[in-house]
Amino acid sequence: MTPLKRALIEKAGHDHGFENTVSASGAAVTLGSARHPAKAEVSWLSPGYAMALVQGPATLPPELARSFADWPRAGDAYVATTDAQLAQWLQRAAVLAQSLPNQAAVDFDTQVQQALAALPAADSFNTEVQRLVRQRVGQDRYRQAMLDYWGGACAVTGLTLAPALRASHAKPWADCSTDAERLDVFNGFLLSANLDALFDKFLISFSDAGDLLIGSSVSLADRHLLGLSNGLKLRWLAPGHAPYLLYHRDQFQTVNTWTA
Repeated sequence: MTPLKRALIEKAGHDHGFENTVSASGAAVTLGSARHPAKAEVSWLSPGYAMALVQGPATLPPELARSFADWPRAGDAYVATTDAQLAQWLQRAAVLAQSLPNQAAVDFDTQVQQALAALPAADSFNTEVQRLVRQRVGQDRYRQAMLDYWGGACAVTGLTLAPALRASHAKPWADCSTDAERLDVFNGFLLSANLDALFDKFLISFSDAGDLLIGSSVSLADRHLLGLSNGLKLRWLAPGHAPYLLYHRDQFQTVNTWTA
């Protein structure tokens, strides 16, 4: 690998979520970040690049496989033929590493301490203030993790208008027993505002296959007005969604009969 190619790889990493060069050899550059635990090895092909994950959460490889299902592979590595594709792969790997469990919970603890340190001393020791700060910081961190994981698009419709998107919990914040549950990106979905309102009140839910389930209290007329058309379903489901979705569906079924 020439010095120019190494510099191009390091620049791509710096600009797309892997700002640290962990190691470099004549054949490959290993990139990392202080913001997440993932490390990626990038090799120069002629032409193009081979990118392989060498460290990260166990949930990251299957998420990358879903995101880049149609990309060519060389063993465990993904093959990019352009600088733009290299940047795209690095960016997606980085945002997934920041959003997947339990990086959001790790970030949350740091951000809470920073927020409390910025308050007057008397307020920072007030238990009610601490509770409100934890809730605000946690909800902000959860929303960012959801935006990252779902690529800034509704998990059902693909809507990308950020002000109209909500980070919806399947197991409500108040029912979670730990911060790790509250901040788990698999505990819910990024939904458009109307779907969020229905999901939050258990008026809709989703099957294990991701199909939309609609409660009996939502009339046919309201279904039409809300855009709840036949065939709506989640863009994808990961295994980590299953226990939270089961919890939500149990609540849904206690208050509804349902139709697909």
